[in-house]
Amino acid sequence: MNKHLSSLIALQNMDAEAGKLKKQKNDLPLRLKQLDEANERYNLEFEENKKRYDDVLAQHKELESRLKKGSDSLSKAKDRLGEVKTNKEYQAILKEIESIETKNSEVETEIICLLEEIDTRKGIFQEKEKAKEQHNRQYEVERQNIAREIDSLDEKILMCSQELKKILESIPKDLTKRYDMIKAVNHGTAVVSVWKGVCGGCFMNIPPQLYNELQKTDDLISCPNCSRIIYWQNKE
Repeated sequence: MNKHLSSLIALQNMDAEAGKLKKQKNDLPLRLKQLDEANERYNLEFEENKKRYDDVLAQHKELESRLKKGSDSLSKAKDRLGEVKTNKEYQAILKEIESIETKNSEVETEIICLLEEIDTRKGIFQEKEKAKEQHNRQYEVERQNIAREIDSLDEKILMCSQELKKILESIPKDLTKRYDMIKAVNHGTAVVSVWKGVCGGCFMNIPPQLYNELQKTDDLISCPNCSRIIYWQNKE
C-alpha cells in the first residue's frame, strides 16, 4: 500500500478517535449539570419535609406554652376564691374558672391530636434522613466519577493530539491540505474504504473499472460521488 495512503488512513482513524473523545468530554458538563439539578431538587424536597416536621413541633411547643399559661391562670383563679367577700365575686370567679378549664381542655385535645401527627411525621422524616445520607454518598461518588472521566478523557485527547502530530509530520503538506479540504465538506471524514464496489463514505456504487483499478494500484484515488480518498479493503 502507498505509504502516504497508509498515513492518511492512520490520520483518519486518529481523527475519528479524537473526535469521539472530544464529544464524550463535551457531554460531561451536561451530565454534571443534570446531576447537580437533580441533587438540588432532592434537597429542596428534603427541606420541605423537614419544614413540615419542624412546623408541627413548633405548633406543639406553642400549644404546650398555652396550656401552661392556662394552668397558671387556673391556679391563680382558684387561689382567689379564698379571698372573695361577696357571692357575686365568688360566682364571677367560678365562671372564670369554668372558662379557663374549657379552654385548657380544648388545648389538651389539640395536643393529643397533634402528638399522633408528630409521631407520623417523625417516622417519615427519620426515613428521609437515612435516605439523604445514602443520596449524598451516591451524589459525591457520581461527581467524582465524572471528574475522573474528564481527567481520563483529557489524557486520551492529549495522546491523540501527540499521535496526530507525528502522523502529520509523515505526510506532505499538499496532501494534508487536500485531506483537510475533503474532511471539511464531508462531515469530518476524508478517507474511507471501499468493499464490493460501495464507497464507505457516501455508500454509493463506484464504476466497476475504478473498483478493479482500486484493487491493483497504489495511487490515491477519489470517490467520483463524494470526492473522499478511497482505498480497497477486503472485509472477508
